[in-house]
Amino acid sequence: MEFYIPTETGEFLAFCAAVATGLIGLFALFAPGTALRLAGLQVQEASREGLAFVRSAGGFYAGLAIVALMMAQSWIYMAIGGGFALAAFGRILSLLSDGSLTLKNLLVLAVQAVLAALPLGYAFGFI
Repeated sequence: MEFYIPTETGEFLAFCAAVATGLIGLFALFAPGTALRLAGLQVQEASREGLAFVRSAGGFYAGLAIVALMMAQSWIYMAIGGGFALAAFGRILSLLSDGSLTLKNLLVLAVQAVLAALPLGYAFGFI
């Protein structure tokens, strides 16, 4: 198995989405407190389960991205795109039903939509 950087445009865009996913995951894995503060959440000093959850979720993101980068298969890119598509759908539901229409939420929605569109576009042959 060789690691390579794709030269085809569509695969390179999916590759970039996987790299971004990995970076987000590594950030949450190694700086969970900061990740929670950026999300507008806080952890009580007496309860560390929140930090454990964020580290665990970050590890999942990083692990999925590493597999996508190493295997370079469209179905793994599809998993990343599908995950971000459902995350974006959840954010849209929150915007509509929870009254969380803020600039920060709209920016995160845009990032999630792009991170969903790039790998899905490649996996389904649109780019």
